[in-house]
Amino acid sequence: MRYVAAYLLSALGGNASPTPKDIKSILESVGIEADSTRLEKVISELKGKNVEEVIATGYGKLASVPAGGAVAVATSAAPGSGGGAAAPAAEEKKEEKKEESEESEDDMGFGLFD
Repeated sequence: MRYVAAYLLSALGGNASPTPKDIKSILESVGIEADSTRLEKVISELKGKNVEEVIATGYGKLASVPAGGAVAVATSAAPGSGGGAAAPAAEEKKEEKKEESEESEDDMGFGLFD
């Protein structure tokens, strides 16, 4: 994904056909070491294509992906039928995590200033 993002940054910045060197410099500017195999794959797949058209095609494909919104609507429509029971369970899990973190600090056997 980072290679595609770097390619898009370069293309949207005015470089119609980014080279591996362009993408590598973008990635290295944020501390990412570029893998030449993946870099070449991204460039070969996008070479000669209009970035705006690729993005528009991607939006069309995402429109057909189910997002799971129907489940959220069903649970929010009936709050008295069990939706309220989930909140206390979540609070109990948070409390258990806090207790575990306190115990793990005690198990180390030494203090920071001892």
